[in-house]
Amino acid sequence: MSDNFNTYIEHIDFDAWREVCVTKGQLKHFARGDEFVSLGSVSHYFGYIKSGTLKYVAISDDGTEHVVAFVFGEGFVVDWRNFLQGKKANVSIVATSDCDIYCLFINEIKAMMASDPYFYNMVIRNTEALYGTIYDRHIDLYVKTPQQRYNELISRYPDLFSLFSLKDIASFLNITATHLSRLRKISAK
Repeated sequence: MSDNFNTYIEHIDFDAWREVCVTKGQLKHFARGDEFVSLGSVSHYFGYIKSGTLKYVAISDDGTEHVVAFVFGEGFVVDWRNFLQGKKANVSIVATSDCDIYCLFINEIKAMMASDPYFYNMVIRNTEALYGTIYDRHIDLYVKTPQQRYNELISRYPDLFSLFSLKDIASFLNITATHLSRLRKISAK
């Protein structure tokens, strides 16, 4: 079992990505509630999180918010597919605490991809690894019960409730907050 919440981290050159962001990026502060990426806008940067927590939020047709991902600790933040393709984001990425993020602009990444074969391959490996993480989570929604998903999540990240709200964690698990409260009571017995 992975120590990283976002398991793609284990399959990329983490140190190289962090180095690029820190040396070529710009350190920006995001207050709690600020959006790193706004739904429907084109994202212009990739970020390395120096500190803070963020959630990825998709909106259904009825206006309901759905938390589809979290990022915390040292990690990266980006709406990867839409960022690389210059398309409008289909999620908002919202700071759930104050964050300091090294932001690397898309034009810098594209220039490095064009001039550096190793960096180009880093982007490819990142895409493949991210796909693997998302695919595994998608499969888990079908083959694991909510109780199994909750137990696995909390056994790996017992402090998750100190980082994110019960409502956000329930949304991430694709259950209601009431259902999550019941699961917590069952697990506490």
